[in-house]
Amino acid sequence: MAGLQRRLSITLSKLPKHPCNDASLEQYVTEGDFAARWLTAMAEVGDLQEGVRVVDLGAGNGILGIGAVLLGAASATLVEIDEEALGAARAGADSLGFSDSITCLEADLSEWQEWPSELSCDLVVMNPPWGFQTHAADRPFIEMALASPAKAIHLLHSAEATHPAAMARDGGWKSEILLKGEFRLPASYSHHSSRNRTTPVKCWRFTR
Repeated sequence: MAGLQRRLSITLSKLPKHPCNDASLEQYVTEGDFAARWLTAMAEVGDLQEGVRVVDLGAGNGILGIGAVLLGAASATLVEIDEEALGAARAGADSLGFSDSITCLEADLSEWQEWPSELSCDLVVMNPPWGFQTHAADRPFIEMALASPAKAIHLLHSAEATHPAAMARDGGWKSEILLKGEFRLPASYSHHSSRNRTTPVKCWRFTR
């Protein structure tokens, strides 16, 4: 599995970069090495298996959804509000020959009243905004995922956050921490004082 994770990391690191043009959207990029580690962990617990249908909420450049297809997912739908980021995701999918298995959907989750009936899935993955710039910006993502038909949800969030467990419980889901790590925050925006810094994160797993 270590060799697979390394190869996945290399491939994902070569995807078109996220433009990160809007600080209000908290567009922090999931880097290739972290994405590979996380996706491999999903596979190890049986949630990311051959043939599963994946939805990536707040997909950015599509690194999680594309990585899922690389690990055998039948399809991935990349949901993203930022048109430029979605363009990067589409370019990345096309570069790997995944134009038939990956769908890019431009949408604002805060406007969704319910999970779209046409969006079938077995697994939801997401690294949503954490709500540091806009209070509770993560909640529409988590709420929609909990309303999905998925069998499992995987969520990356600040290690400080405790509300995901409560939201999962209230929605009738079980929660656990799949892994912990350090997440790199590049100086993409002018309000970051240091060139690169890291912050502790938790990767949550919700199951029914």
